[in-house]
Amino acid sequence: MSELDDVWSAMLAKARENAAAAGRGDVAEYLDLKASNDLIRQTGVDWLFQTLIEHASVANRVRDAITIERIEPHSFSFRGANIVGASVSFRYGVRCLTVEAGWTRTPADGFMRGGGLAFARFRHFGRPQANLEAAIFGSPPVWKAIKDDHIGLEIHSEHLERHIDLLVQD
Repeated sequence: MSELDDVWSAMLAKARENAAAAGRGDVAEYLDLKASNDLIRQTGVDWLFQTLIEHASVANRVRDAITIERIEPHSFSFRGANIVGASVSFRYGVRCLTVEAGWTRTPADGFMRGGGLAFARFRHFGRPQANLEAAIFGSPPVWKAIKDDHIGLEIHSEHLERHIDLLVQD
């Protein structure tokens, strides 16, 4: 978590305390829900990146040429909103898989469309047909593919492994 995230969390906790003390149970309840959703979001994004990195590490034992670069904080535009989170790039020769994931953090960032708690974008350099958009739904968090505003199949570890396999495919 970045320093800004720490400050933001502390501000939300203080606002929740103030709302509860002022008898504003509705506001305190909303802030509790936001904190719960943020935990689900962070858990889901961490799982996504860790799983991809694990699969790339396994592939690297055979090929020893995949480089991994993580950028955090990172923001990107997604369906009209500013998404704040992280980006991980996997490079193999001239090929590159970049995965961005996060969620809106402040009201100025816009809002999350379609009921997703967090969004991710997979971009395969030179292979646009393999690109993917996904969102986290529910608790426990489940990543699901998004295609033309329709929610698709759940994304599991094996699906992420296929993205790494595609990266190193001859």
